[in-house]
Parts: sequence; C-alpha cells; structure tokens
Amino acid sequence: MFDVVIVGGGPSGATAAEDLARSGHKVALLDRAGRIKPCGGAIPPRLIADFDIPDHLLVAKITTARMISPTGRKVDIPIENGFVGMVDRADFDEFLRARAEGAGAARATGTYLRIGRDATGPRVIYRDKLSGEERALACKLVIGADGARSLVARTEVPGGDRIPYVIAYHEIIEAPGAVGAYDPARCDVIYDGRISPDFYGWVFPHGKSASIGMGSMVKGVDLKQATADLRAASGLAECPTIRREGAPIPLKSLDRWDNGRDVVLAGDAAGVVAPSSGEGIYYAMVGGRVAATAAAACLASGRARDLRLARSLFMREHKTVFRVLASMQNAYYRSDERRERFVSLCHDIDVQRLTFEAYMNKKLVRARPMAHLRIGLKNLAHLTRLVPAAYT
Repeated sequence: MFDVVIVGGGPSGATAAEDLARSGHKVALLDRAGRIKPCGGAIPPRLIADFDIPDHLLVAKITTARMISPTGRKVDIPIENGFVGMVDRADFDEFLRARAEGAGAARATGTYLRIGRDATGPRVIYRDKLSGEERALACKLVIGADGARSLVARTEVPGGDRIPYVIAYHEIIEAPGAVGAYDPARCDVIYDGRISPDFYGWVFPHGKSASIGMGSMVKGVDLKQATADLRAASGLAECPTIRREGAPIPLKSLDRWDNGRDVVLAGDAAGVVAPSSGEGIYYAMVGGRVAATAAAACLASGRARDLRLARSLFMREHKTVFRVLASMQNAYYRSDERRERFVSLCHDIDVQRLTFEAYMNKKLVRARPMAHLRIGLKNLAHLTRLVPAAYT
C-alpha cells in the first residue's frame, strides 16, 4: 500500500515524487518509458535555483533572444546579468526521475490504464512494459501528471476532457555552430503567420544540437513543412536530423484540479502552461510541488478538500502572470499585422527589461511604475493603430 501513486514521470510527476519521498511518504512513480516530449528546453534561473538543477544538465546558456516579425524585422533582446539555460528533455527528465528514486520513490514502468477502487482505496492499474501483464498499485491518493490530454484528468476530474491545446512539433538536429542566421548563444522566436497562424516558431540551440519547431491549433496547418521552412531560413536545412517529435500543449488551466476524493492533477494534466510563450517546464515542476503539498496535507488531515490546495497555492503566485500573458496572446497573435506591432513593441527598452526580469524571476516587476505607464501607453497606441507597425 503506497501513500501516493504518481502517474507520469515528466518534470511535474518526478518533482511530486521526490518531494513526497523526501518528506517520508511511501510513493510510487509510474512512467511510460521511451517518450520524449517535444520542447524547446528553456529553463529560467529561478527554476535552476528552486529545484537545484546541476550545471552539467545545461547543454547551452543563452544570452540573447531574437524576435522576428512577419516582414523579417528582427529585434535582439540581451539577457542582462544572467542567462537562460537549455536542457535536453531526454536527459533532464530521466535525471529528475532518478533523483526521485534516490529519495526513496519506487519506480514502475508501463502504460496507465485506469483507476480501480475497493474498500481499501484506489488502485492504479497499468500494463507492465516488460511482461505485458496488467498490474495494480494500491494507494491512498493518486497524482495525475500524465501530460496534456491526460487520461487521469479525462476520467477522474470534471472538465478534464475539455482542455484546449496547441499541437507542437519540432525536430532535433545536429547543430553546426554559428552558421547562416543561426547563433548557438541565441534563441530565435518567429512570429509569422506563414509559420504558425496562431502561435509561433522557434530555433533554440542545445549545444551540439538544436530544437527547431512550431505550434498551432489550426487544423490543416502543415507542421512539418513549416519546420522545414524554419530550417531553411536559418541555414540549417542540410543538418542531420536526430529525431522528430510532436505532442499537444495545453492552453488553459483547468478550473478544478481534483476530484474531491482521491485524485489531484499536476503539470500539463492540469493545463498549466504559460499563455503566449507556451513555457511549461517551470510551471510543471511548480505544479508537481503544490500537488505534493496538497497530497501531504490530505494524508495528514484525512480531509479530501485539502487536495484543493494544489490549485489555490499555484494560482496565488502565478494567476496574475498567466492573465497578463493570455491578454497579450489574445491581443497580438490574431494576425500578422498585430504580430508586426508586437515585435515593434519589443524594441522598447522598458519592455525588454521588464519582460526578462519577469521571465527570469517568475514575478511581475512592480519596482518601475513609470516604465509600466510608458509600456501601457505604447501598447495602447499599437492596438489602436495610432502609430505605424514599424514604430519603435
């Protein structure tokens, strides 16, 4: 009998497993081995500090971000006083799972099937990868951290079957070093309707490799052709391809993360990916941490309502940031004319500094009221077309 069984061994599930194991709980981590989530792999300094990520996992350290508009307009934003770390998800996720195991979590490998219940409580039923047989993990609580389109969420939590999502696709290639438009110390973000009509494309260095991809929720978009176009524009068309991956990225957090009984969600399963940027690793790990906190509280008190703590703790710190990012996405991603204005706005030094201070530290910066006022006025001018799209 486990205290908690965690379904899904990505950053969210592995973080929850480690936290619970270190606090003395009996934990099992069920993961479907062999899958690597398509992901740009960027992690901010706050993640590195909060979750004690060793330097050897950082395959690149990015010091500049480049925004590219539909007309090819480029804005380079320096990352002052720091860097953004890049990780390869294959190595990063396994490191987190192994660390959870080292803390005392038991690992199981197989495909989640369903949750059964009897007089003693829930049982997580899965198909063992090696034997192919159905097995069960008896427990008191379940954390569903099985990603976007989570089977745990769809079957256990109200609204879990209705999360909107973007389909993301990327290709990991062998990177040749600085060549053409490609810079191994710079992340490129492409806002262009020809690449994605409702999201963006990216070229992210990973040291000896690079992630090139895009996302869209518009049916009929040719993700592979868009990625091929990105590779060609960056001078990377002839680089050998290491692997190709695609997966959904949720666009909206669920209104409820628990079933009021014995299940709580975490990470992509709960829909916690930042609007506008699609950033998910940091928020997934925070989601795993608050799910572990809620589970521990429920186990200690015996009150199922304590599972609600996961969502309330997360939203207490990040709800405002998510609201601002969602407003930005709704305002600027709807057309190429708006995207052009967004990139133009990124020329502004106040926008650059406040944006990256917020990204690096995961908080809205309140120390510069005049900067906020200037940004608000410029934003209004662009949205009302009082200034031309090329205005800086």
